[in-house]
Formats: sequence, C-alpha cells, structure tokens
Amino acid sequence: MAEQGRSSAQEAQEQVKEKAQEATEKARTTLREQVDGRSTQAGEQVSQQAGDLRTLSQELRNQGKDGPAKLADQVAERAEQVGSYLTRSDADRILRDAEDFGRSNPWAVIAGGVAVGFLASRFLKASSRDRYHGRTSPGRAQIQPAASADPARLDRAPGAPAQPRVGDGPASGPATTPAI
Repeated sequence: MAEQGRSSAQEAQEQVKEKAQEATEKARTTLREQVDGRSTQAGEQVSQQAGDLRTLSQELRNQGKDGPAKLADQVAERAEQVGSYLTRSDADRILRDAEDFGRSNPWAVIAGGVAVGFLASRFLKASSRDRYHGRTSPGRAQIQPAASADPARLDRAPGAPAQPRVGDGPASGPATTPAI
C-alpha cells in the first residue's frame, strides 16, 4: 500500500514537472514571436527614418550645404544598416549578438547600465517632486471637518480669502525677519 502511494506521488510529481516544462516552452515561444515581430517593426521604422534622412540630405545638397548633407548621409547609412539588421534578425540572433557584445565590451555594458540607472533616478526624482508639489500646492483647497472649523474664519464673507494662520503656509513679513 505504501509503495502504491509513493508511485502515485511520483507520477503526480512527474506530471507537474511536464506541465511546468510545457508552460515554460510555450512562454519562450511566445516571447520569441513577440521579439521577432517587434524587431521587424522597429527595423521597418528605422529604415523609414533613414529614407527621411536621405531626403533631408538631398535638400541640404540642393541648398549648397554639403557638410551637413554628408553627415545626414552617414547617419542615414548607419540607420539603414540597423534597420536591415533588425528586420532580418530573429530573437535568437539578436540575443546571441547582445551576449557577444556584452562579453567583448563589458565596460560598455557597465557604462550603459550606469547611464540608464542615472537617467531612471533623475526621472523618478523629478516625478516625485511633481507629485509632492501637487499635494502641497498653495492653491489647492483642503476640506476640513465642521467640528474643527476655526471661528475666526466663519465671520468672513463667502469667497473672501482666508487669513493665514501659523502653520498654514510659508512665513513672511516683518515678524519673521531676524533682528539685526
């Protein structure tokens, strides 16, 4: 009886393992398909931008601006190369090339990671400052419960500005300037 229980447990464990492997493989396939589709879209967009740069280059040449036109041609050529690579490469090749680049240029990857981290921290800092100022902006009305209403404020006309109290806002005026 105990042996039968063990074999049932082992069979159940094997089934769970197989299902997990199937789910993992399905997720990998889906991810590859998405990366392939998105890389192809990105490649087409980059190629389109390269064509726009070629048009810009021609316009600059027509205006007699050969230096900027040459620069635009160089950028367009690089963009065409990137666009072609993204369009014709599959997810496995892109991943393999990224791994090879990381192995051959570890400092570039580290520098890129530091740059991305720095930019992310600046973005988060800026967005948190905006959220903080949004919560504490002086023009924002704060609703107080009726039980804590200030009697000094109840006798003013409706719509009249409130008189500042200690702690209501930034201190200003002669009473707050230090004596010399």
